Order: sequence, then structure tokens, then C-alpha cells
Amino acid sequence: MVEKWDIYDVDHVKTGKVISKNEPRNKEEYRIVIGACIFNTKGQLLVQKRQTDKQSWPNYWDISVSGSVISGETSSEGAKRELQEELGLTFDIVGQLPQLSVSFEGGFEDYYLIEADVDLNDVVIQEEEVQEVAWMTLAEINELIAQDIFIPYHHHLISLFFEMKTAYGSYRVEG
Repeated sequence: MVEKWDIYDVDHVKTGKVISKNEPRNKEEYRIVIGACIFNTKGQLLVQKRQTDKQSWPNYWDISVSGSVISGETSSEGAKRELQEELGLTFDIVGQLPQLSVSFEGGFEDYYLIEADVDLNDVVIQEEEVQEVAWMTLAEINELIAQDIFIPYHHHLISLFFEMKTAYGSYRVEG
């Protein structure tokens, strides 16, 4: 089944148009993607290594989860679904605002920061998407970025996630 995406205008307003994942979009048509960063109380970020056959960034490390919001979902519903699909984790974040929203060419990415002491043995990875997961510090992630084996978010964006989690908090949930 091919994913369907709602199309938004530059002001984040749904246009009523729905397209298939592989369908081309006009320059003024945008979609929403999400990123969720799970931090433990030690200040480490749960990261995942993408599968070798992924279309984009195969074999690279990434934040906890990321993915497209599908048609009919809100941003927080998309984040909840991606967390469940990719890691087998259920967090009640529906209706929560993202802590950060970043524009990119073709859309908007909403980031959710979650604090939960997840036992890696409780993670059920979606094998089509994820090879493995690990807890990492900011220094460890920056080293992977320098080695070109972590999706090339700007160092500053990853640092901002760690800073925001410390300064502003995150959604505290039980793991």
C-alpha cells in the first residue's frame, strides 16, 4: 500500500489535496514529517541505525524515529504511530505540540522531545526499517556525524535537541 500525504500551504493549512508518496508536488505544496527524540534521565538520546536497503540514508544512524505524517493524521498522531511502528514503543503524545518545527524544501518537520528510561530489551524494532538501537551522548553522536555515518543534521540542530531537553524539558512518560 502506497502512503498518502495531505498537502499543506506555506502557512501549514491543509489544502484538501492528497497525494501518493511517489507523486510529484508543485513548489507551493508542502507535507509534514516528524522526528521524535527519546532521552533517558541520564541525558542520552535513543538513536537507531537505518536498514541497509532504505531508499534514503541506508546504514546511517538517526534520531529515535522520523517519518512522514500520513493523510488524516495530525503531527502528534504521526509521531505516536512512527514510535510504535519502528520501535514498538507507545507514548501518549497525541494532542501535544512539537517542541520545535523546522521548515525544509518541500515541507515542515515537527520534532517531539520525550523523556523515558526505555530498556533497550523492551524495544521491538521494525526490521524493514531499523537494524539496531543504542543510547548515545551528544559527543558520541557528533563523532558519528563527523564520520559521515549519522544522517547529516547540522551539528547545531542535534545540540539544540539536547539543550532544549535540558532547558525546557520534554514530555515525561513512563517507559
